[in-house]
Amino acid sequence: MNYKTVGLRKEEYLAIKKMLGREPNESELRILGVMWSEHCSYKSTRSILKMFNSEGKHVIQGPGENAGIVDIGGGWAAAFKVESHNHPSAVEPYQGAATGVGGIIRDILAVGAWPTACLDGLFFGKTPNNSTLSLIEGVVAGIGGYGNAVGVPTVGGKTFFDDSYEGNPLVNAMCVGTVHQESVITSRTAKVGQWVVLLGSRTGRDGIAGAAFASTELAEDTKSSKPQVQIGDPFVEKLLIECCHELLKDKLIASMQDMGAAGITSSASEIAAKSGTGIHIYAEKVPTREANMTPWEIALSESQERMLLIIEPDNFDKVKKCAEKWLLECALIGEITSDKRFRITNHGETVVDLPAEMVGGGCPVIDWPSQKPAYLENIKVEKKYEVPQERFKELFLSVLTDPNVRDKSWIYEQYDHMVQTNTVAGPGNPVSVIRIKENGTFLALSMDCDPWSCWLDPYNGGAESFLKAARPLWACGAEVLGMTDCLNYPSPESPENYWVLKESVRGLAQAAKDLECPVVSGNVSLYNESPGKKILPSPLVGIVGLLRDLDTFLPSGRMEAKDILFLVGPEKGSLAGSLFQRIMDGTIQGKPTPYDADLERKFKERAIKTSKEKCCSSVRVIGSGGLAISIAKECIFAQKGARINIAPELLKRPEFLFGEGRPRAIYSVKPSMVSLFESIWRDFGLLKIGTVIEDHTLDISGLANFTLQEILGCWRG
Repeated sequence: MNYKTVGLRKEEYLAIKKMLGREPNESELRILGVMWSEHCSYKSTRSILKMFNSEGKHVIQGPGENAGIVDIGGGWAAAFKVESHNHPSAVEPYQGAATGVGGIIRDILAVGAWPTACLDGLFFGKTPNNSTLSLIEGVVAGIGGYGNAVGVPTVGGKTFFDDSYEGNPLVNAMCVGTVHQESVITSRTAKVGQWVVLLGSRTGRDGIAGAAFASTELAEDTKSSKPQVQIGDPFVEKLLIECCHELLKDKLIASMQDMGAAGITSSASEIAAKSGTGIHIYAEKVPTREANMTPWEIALSESQERMLLIIEPDNFDKVKKCAEKWLLECALIGEITSDKRFRITNHGETVVDLPAEMVGGGCPVIDWPSQKPAYLENIKVEKKYEVPQERFKELFLSVLTDPNVRDKSWIYEQYDHMVQTNTVAGPGNPVSVIRIKENGTFLALSMDCDPWSCWLDPYNGGAESFLKAARPLWACGAEVLGMTDCLNYPSPESPENYWVLKESVRGLAQAAKDLECPVVSGNVSLYNESPGKKILPSPLVGIVGLLRDLDTFLPSGRMEAKDILFLVGPEKGSLAGSLFQRIMDGTIQGKPTPYDADLERKFKERAIKTSKEKCCSSVRVIGSGGLAISIAKECIFAQKGARINIAPELLKRPEFLFGEGRPRAIYSVKPSMVSLFESIWRDFGLLKIGTVIEDHTLDISGLANFTLQEILGCWRG
């Protein structure tokens, strides 16, 4: 078999021969082709990921395991991670999205945590053609169909629309779980003599080489890729969760690994490599659901709802009895050895014999050529815009009805966000909040990205992607514990693409470090492009924050009549890459506002203090669409009107009403608390912009007057 057939580069094939001192056989070559793929090895980004800081006072476990873990008090911890399922969702939207949800839930399960909540980051094409609509409907149905049935609420997320995602959607699934700190399971604790057990579904041919498929560009005809898409069964996953937790409660599991990308091969080799042991898999003992499966097919199958358990031999009967109770397959398929080899035999014949470390982490790192994109030289100058008074209403409604701002309830109403009965603030809110019954605290969750800024200015765009997720958490009063990220980019083999990747990660890493948010987990998804089109650089950020109680939680969309409205922060945002700019002339140009760590710290400190002082009814950090859209959303969600009074010279500047970026927020302040509020923000940037009224109208300084019903109708479409 030719090494190119399995996706290996010539340099990698020669490295394999040198490591082995011989030619790899076909099964070994197939296994290394998958395990050394971009999706499994992170060969293009391992050096880049070192820029992230993963240490912090709350961090219990950082990158390198199935999920990051942070301390949430009282002996309890939160485990969380985000992963991509982009290529599978492009090919088979329903199953691609569904199995993305199932896979991230098992990552949380694999560290011993109970899956508590899911979020999703979705990126779709903006052109409303039948293909795009069908893809969106399939993805959303897949997320809802799996999450609802498995019993894990989808409590939030973010959806983006841009033509760059046409034909190459991004489906990023995040899961958060809770675990007692003494019950955390790792993949590093296997010991010689322990047994390897497969728990869950039987193994089939679905998803074989799916990891390698996710490490290449999408073909023009995606139908041929359908065999690489896994098929999920959420009802089996629910049984798997219950069974694993019963086994964990009885302390019958020594180590555990989800079988996701590369199936048995990845989970088994990674356990051995991390534990400093070997592992021997007996292919004939793996329960299969299809006849005549070859050992390499068994080893690389990505059939869903399976976990690899490492247990003491004396506990096998108890494990099997528990599996039978939960109607799951349970088979002894191997043992932990002392030789540090990854070995597969089939009826006594050795099929694969490789160093475990070589399989589970031995792929050589690639440092691709890097070159600043030429297009950046042509987009530096920010175009000047003027909004004639007579066109203001028209432009306002154009921004309000854009898919990136518009009501997303048609998506999240398909998700069960109340199952487990812990959801305090669900989808539609800038911050989702879930109750942790075990210790009486609350987790605040956010997710965001700024692809357009990343394209215009990768470093500052990367920083802004972090800040868009962090600012709402600070504003609601949460203490940020840590973040996870999904780095979605096109092919790293293009020098310009690779430069953008490195620069945007540098900005993301710097902002997270400066603002004391450790990166505890994440995922990289490259080669997100199809013939003639590549995605915008899209580093999705998910952040977990802690609320000790709800007493100081400051929500959005809760402003009350007679409250005074204030804008805090710089008066103007940036129009570079803004939604306003994209609507006005369909271009993305200009220079986003440079990242200012000191300004962001000042915002963070004052925002948290404001929530503690309980002087406000509501807060909304200004996001897509700028100040004007944030005011409209506050009116919509609070079902209150507002009378906005702004100086004429400010109204003439679109960057004031429609600019984005920078630490800016609207606060709805109780009249009796105005003096206290002003004392907190006076030296930062503070402007009184209006009053909340009972009348269901929004009057923007005489420029335009809307009824609440009018803006609600436009926003909902």
